[in-house]
Amino acid sequence: MTTLESLYLVEDRWDDAVADRLDPVERLVYRSNLLGSDWRITNTGGGNTSSKLVERDPITGEPVDVLWVKGSGGDLRTARREHFASLYLAQLLALQERYQAFDERGPKTPAEDAMVALYPHTTFNLNRRAPSIDTPLHAFIPYRHVDHMHPVAVIAIATAADGPALTKQIYGDEVVWLDWQRPGFELGLALQRVCEAHPEAKGVILGGHGLINWADDDRDCYRLTLRLINQAARFLAEHDRGQETFGGAKYPALPEAERREVLVRLLPWLRGRLSRKKRVLATVESSPAVLDFVNAVRAPELAELGTSCPDHFLRTKIKPLYVDWDPGREDIERLKDRLEEGLAQYAKDYAAYYEACKRPDSPPMRGDEPTVILIPGVGMIGWGKSKSESRVTAEFYRCAIEVMRGAEAVSRYTALPRQEAFDIEYWALEEAKLRRMPPEKELARQVALVVGAGSGIGVAVANRLVDEGAVVSAADLDAGAAETTVAAIEQRLGRGIGVAGTGIAAAGDAIALPVDMTDRASVRRALEDTILAYGGIDHVVISAGLYVSPDVDGEIPDARWDDTFRVNVKGPYLVASEMKRIWQEQDLPGSLVVLTSVNAVVAKEGSMAYDTSKAAANHLVRELAVALAPRVRVNALAPATVVEGSKMFPRERVIASLTKYGLPYDEAEDTETLRARLSAFYAERTLTKQTITPDDQAEAVFLLVSRRLAKTTGQILHVDGGIRDAFLR
Repeated sequence: MTTLESLYLVEDRWDDAVADRLDPVERLVYRSNLLGSDWRITNTGGGNTSSKLVERDPITGEPVDVLWVKGSGGDLRTARREHFASLYLAQLLALQERYQAFDERGPKTPAEDAMVALYPHTTFNLNRRAPSIDTPLHAFIPYRHVDHMHPVAVIAIATAADGPALTKQIYGDEVVWLDWQRPGFELGLALQRVCEAHPEAKGVILGGHGLINWADDDRDCYRLTLRLINQAARFLAEHDRGQETFGGAKYPALPEAERREVLVRLLPWLRGRLSRKKRVLATVESSPAVLDFVNAVRAPELAELGTSCPDHFLRTKIKPLYVDWDPGREDIERLKDRLEEGLAQYAKDYAAYYEACKRPDSPPMRGDEPTVILIPGVGMIGWGKSKSESRVTAEFYRCAIEVMRGAEAVSRYTALPRQEAFDIEYWALEEAKLRRMPPEKELARQVALVVGAGSGIGVAVANRLVDEGAVVSAADLDAGAAETTVAAIEQRLGRGIGVAGTGIAAAGDAIALPVDMTDRASVRRALEDTILAYGGIDHVVISAGLYVSPDVDGEIPDARWDDTFRVNVKGPYLVASEMKRIWQEQDLPGSLVVLTSVNAVVAKEGSMAYDTSKAAANHLVRELAVALAPRVRVNALAPATVVEGSKMFPRERVIASLTKYGLPYDEAEDTETLRARLSAFYAERTLTKQTITPDDQAEAVFLLVSRRLAKTTGQILHVDGGIRDAFLR
């Protein structure tokens, strides 16, 4: 099997034992999930499936034909029943008569767009899912089941200069070629005419777009989809010339260690320049296929053409930014210079594209920054407002590379005309969809590193920041504990993973990392891994700390005294020291929050090493606030008596404290019960009489990293329930 065939060929994963247990709508969901789970079949969020099913009308009780079709904004890989619209088929077909009543009609006319507003009026059984713009494509094809996919192998044929002839050569009369036409009502009518004129046809290649095919049995439709894709895949494999398809190698790929070094130094700087209007997050892709492309002779020429499939350039824009940098001869400073030049030129090109193609009613120009950057020797960087969006952007351009490779193997790759691309990118319906998006959360687009995220306050902080829209690198000395924190976040919120087989980093909205913050090399590695996952770091929260109980004589051994200061003072200093360059390179507002303790200002017996180390940490915060100003705000959060989930309160210390205060306990009681009793005692000693929890501290951390306290730095915030001895003087 050749390389290209191995890449494109898709497998039949239909299981009758599973499907036969499902009702008709569930079978549609099952079929959709199978198709959507393979990036070679369709991209994330792309493609549609449908089934025309007989249902009982909820009013008349009579049987009626209902079109179940993937709703607007859904993703086939993760779709469930609620993600499908259900529409009366007879009413959808009746819209054709309504459409014919318009004096002016055709592709891109107001009449065509007006039909979209009528789809909801055909809803069956009060289904709230908004119908897709592709609804007519499914409704007007006179077969019970329809699959519309964006397969890499088929799009290669759909974008080839000789697409019609290649379609005939590969499929004979079984698949018909249809020239590019924007998705919508007119395309649905065109497909209806194809079915009438070619009753033997089983599918259509939509020029510059993808594949649509049909059958009267759902399993047959699924297997037909796979067969048609594989026919194209085998044909392309027979003609593939590997990297020679792109003109052969011009530059060498850097070894993995050198790529890492370049990316670690480059990404924060680059993110800062792309985030001057709104912050963005990154996804890096350095798979062999991507490196073959970016290192090839014809990469600049092909990259300039841009992508073709409508779903692609909605993410990747009209074209990527290709940086003509020689990785074998030029250093990273030269790479930055070339990027500066490239970004400036890209902005000019994008503005010219907008001005040349805009219409009187076009929405205002969106950002003029690239969302895909190609760097020889290094690979591809996808950018987006979220980790999910950047990952999907990278996935789409990875597909675009394979499309170009396939098209160039058998013909010549052609992109959509710029005006057609513009009319999709700035389509009024797409603009309306963007405007319907919910407002971004307060910490959206921002990256937070939480050191000590494996227990207690750190766990609560990681969860709170993710809930506010940040992506979080959860780091801890106990790597397993950090992984548990991230697993719980993923379980609660779902994990945005990369699509299997793409080679695209699978980091979601939280990643787990090991770190020993008293070891500079370990700190550096954790920061680098965070940068590689997200493109940079905005906020750092240090909740890790060490409390050493005195021995039987009330003394702290010298070595343990040193350990206390090493963790509680040196650790935060090393993290800040290593972060300084990153903050400088990004040149974006950031923050550092160090958890100290109210004990730092209360003189008492039994915890001298801990208390004095926390006092030193408080002053370190003030020093860092001066050193990192004005770009980075540095504040301390000083908790007290947070017993819940804290590693500083193991069972032995809890029992010792209960004994010290004369509180009753039973050795048979579990640790959490004993902790709760001690917490209740501590609460009674405060002015507010309230138990202090990790969530209380997480709320304060959120306040400190957010822009709500954008003018506050060098301060110590106590969240202790009101301990009068801890009042700052």
